[in-house]
Amino acid sequence: MSIAGSATRPVVGVVMGSDSDWPVMEEAAKALAEFGIAHEVDVVSAHRMPHEMVAWGSSAAERGLRVVIAGAGGAAHLPGMLASVTPLPVIGVPVPLRHLDGMDSLLSIVQMPAGVPVATVSVAGARNAGLLAVRILAAGEGEEAARLRERMVAFQGELRDGAHAKGEKLRGRLRGGVGFGA
Repeated sequence: MSIAGSATRPVVGVVMGSDSDWPVMEEAAKALAEFGIAHEVDVVSAHRMPHEMVAWGSSAAERGLRVVIAGAGGAAHLPGMLASVTPLPVIGVPVPLRHLDGMDSLLSIVQMPAGVPVATVSVAGARNAGLLAVRILAAGEGEEAARLRERMVAFQGELRDGAHAKGEKLRGRLRGGVGFGA
């Protein structure tokens, strides 16, 4: 298990069914790091190590985690199984595999039974999972939540500025083209 955020206790758990999911899931860890959120990363397979997966999920809140991001491909049971054993919000990331381009994972994660919610992002959408975790933490109270809200507003401003710049560049390439906001 690796912990990002120096000596700070992790508040987000980023888990996946296999280390082969890391190239996708790393984007969640990067997003959390951008916002200075301490997190832990581990492999917790629902099918290959079910007892350890249940233990990890059951103890997540006691260990100080506040959000779980779980990525899985294929049958993709990890996010739902974790949601069944933890009171914490679980964000599911469908990981694409060689076959079906992640649609199997997406449908498995998004189609949960009543009472076992999993927030699901797009196929390979781990960055958005990290950003959603930031927003969940920012919805709380206290100085840390306020800091995260402030940083999220700045981040949204950066996105807006980038979109404006792209529109300006496109309008400049088109002869006499004028678009919204010009």
